[in-house]
Amino acid sequence: MNISVFGLGYVGAVTSACLAEQGHCIIGVDIHAAKVAAFGCGESPIIEPDVEDLLMKATTGNRLAATLDVRQAVETTDVSIICVGTPSFPSGTPNLDSVHKVATQIVEAIRDSKKTHILIFRSTMLPGSTRALVTSMLADLLAAGQVSVYYCPEFLREGTAVQDFRDPSLVVIGTREGGAPADAAVSEIMGGQPSIMTWEGAEMIKYSCNYFHALKVGFANEIGRLCKHLGEDGSRVMDILCADTRLNVSNYYLKPGNPFGGSCLPKDVSALKSFARQQNLNLPLLENTTASNAAHQELFISLIEKKEKRRIGFLGLAFKANTDDLRGSPMVAAAETLLGRGYELRIFDPLLHLSRLIGANEQQIQARMPHLGELLKPDATEVLQFSEVIVVSQKCVALEELKPFVRPDQIVIDVNGWRELSSLPWQYEGMCW
Repeated sequence: MNISVFGLGYVGAVTSACLAEQGHCIIGVDIHAAKVAAFGCGESPIIEPDVEDLLMKATTGNRLAATLDVRQAVETTDVSIICVGTPSFPSGTPNLDSVHKVATQIVEAIRDSKKTHILIFRSTMLPGSTRALVTSMLADLLAAGQVSVYYCPEFLREGTAVQDFRDPSLVVIGTREGGAPADAAVSEIMGGQPSIMTWEGAEMIKYSCNYFHALKVGFANEIGRLCKHLGEDGSRVMDILCADTRLNVSNYYLKPGNPFGGSCLPKDVSALKSFARQQNLNLPLLENTTASNAAHQELFISLIEKKEKRRIGFLGLAFKANTDDLRGSPMVAAAETLLGRGYELRIFDPLLHLSRLIGANEQQIQARMPHLGELLKPDATEVLQFSEVIVVSQKCVALEELKPFVRPDQIVIDVNGWRELSSLPWQYEGMCW
């Protein structure tokens, strides 16, 4: 294909080199004349393994050119990829001036050419940016079918960028409504096994990945500081932690919904935080983990209260499924708060039998919800018939059993991602979706 790449910095140079290696014909575009001249001769504007070799081969094979002329680049290509930088303002907000400027020039060229064109944004932008750009400058072209717009974030690591492009660990293609790309060429250009999302979802993925990487670095460094203080090897601790791919390096806990709870996590986070304070160590991530969880719990309760209903049902009360452990349960905390604010509650949890609660489990529930026995019901039917809002934290009853008792006026709040609940004739809302 004939592809123009706008912005010959890190992402643009790697993208150009790797697409040329695949056999595409590339025209690089930049506002700096010296960079354009060098790039057109196969000289890499960045230091990155294999990039210059690939650019030189592309030049020799007549698959690489460069220009300052946006109109020429658009008119002679089928696809334009925007890779210009989005540096931060002092406030932290990304500066999209370069994206706006180059997008405006590309759109004008497309409009004047009367040709159809594919426009791919790769620059890192906050969710909503692509839609705002489309709305402000090319909605008419999109409606007329003259242009297709995609947001395809890059996941290139400096030092291994060419390898990452050749064998991507993650490929995301953002489309207007989240449907499959209308142009097969986009999937071919991006490679891998792409996940298809809306523009906003694709934009969010990029920030989510970088935020997660930053958190991991911060977490490892905080544990490392604490380990060094104790005379322990922090790297060894992290190596052993990462050896567990069932829980630690996995998606097991990366499921938005329930605040964390139970008998271990709240207790142990608090204990380590207290210990670090005693050692006069500053570990901000650890210090704020409990606060972050508390904020999520408050959001959960607020979500219920905003429905402005007084009769609330809970399907599941234990801190997770297949247990009767109420210690640290976010559902217990929510029920306790709602009762204190005058709400009427009904609860169904098939594994919860008050006569069998012993030890700390019994003590906690007696202290926090001594009248729990009056709220527990032997089957889900009574809870559904009573409730205006149903909070579902567990798959503790079959959908077929729920269906006959669901009413259109009822609201269900799904805490843990039981998406099939949305198929029933009530008003469905997810905790984080």
